[in-house]
Amino acid sequence: MKNNDKPLAGLRIGLFGKGGCGKSTTTVLLGTALKRRGYGVCILDADSTNLGLERSLGIDTAPAPLLDYFGGMVFGGGLVTCPVDDPTPLPGAEVTLEQLPEPCVARSPDGVVFLVAGKIGGLGPGAGCDGPITKIARDLRVRDDGGDLVTLVDFKAGFEDSARGVITGLDWAVVVVDPTRAAVEMAVHLRDMVREIRAGALPATHHLEGDLVQIANRAYRESRIRDAVVVLNRVREEEIETYLLESLATRGIEPIGALHEDLAIPVASLKGAPLAASGAAREAERFLDRFLEIVTAAAAPRLSEVGTGQGVC
Repeated sequence: MKNNDKPLAGLRIGLFGKGGCGKSTTTVLLGTALKRRGYGVCILDADSTNLGLERSLGIDTAPAPLLDYFGGMVFGGGLVTCPVDDPTPLPGAEVTLEQLPEPCVARSPDGVVFLVAGKIGGLGPGAGCDGPITKIARDLRVRDDGGDLVTLVDFKAGFEDSARGVITGLDWAVVVVDPTRAAVEMAVHLRDMVREIRAGALPATHHLEGDLVQIANRAYRESRIRDAVVVLNRVREEEIETYLLESLATRGIEPIGALHEDLAIPVASLKGAPLAASGAAREAERFLDRFLEIVTAAAAPRLSEVGTGQGVC
């Protein structure tokens, strides 16, 4: 790691989950917890349909979408292509905050940087799929003159973005599991996908031709993804939490934290107000502590590598 005091500095962490699991809320809670620890934090809203994340951060107006900055959707004559049809890296995706136009960058009152990959709601009927927005989320690397930012990417609900290969652009994945069977199954599927990528699995490329096949395969071979961790959310009762833990345990998954039901959160969401200090915020701090332990352990050289000059990426 570049910074032993801040092991998450410079990492890209994606948050995934089924619809309604509280993924965006978890993103905000984790981002503000990181900011309190002294990290530079960037939250990238990569949900092409959901609105209002900025208000949970205390930002009145969402910034202009990066989709416009990068040239618009290919389906409307723009430059940004879908990663499934065209796996080539997004040109100019490694940027500093100073390079981005001022309308594209917003900051919360406590200094969290907020960016929006793009939204399809205002693009009109037949505008095309949201694959180009996924490519921005996969490839964007943001730096700040003040140091390496932790980038939290809030993906849209469901598994589609994962299947498009966004995991290859992440260092870690966080799966938010609410008390539903669908959420448990999604955690299993995403955990398995990460394991397959780390084991050398390659993407489907029968629809591609020429150099595009090699480009797609290279992205998977060079993926930096380390693992997927699970956090429980919206847990109301001890019986429900116990059942979730047991259900996940039978699938070889041990959650590293739990955010219990907090009525302050839906009230704030309904009012479009920032998430105030709450029980969930304190639980997010404990989840962050455990996550830091796991990331630090994963970065430590394996015993077999001691003395060889080799380390774990």
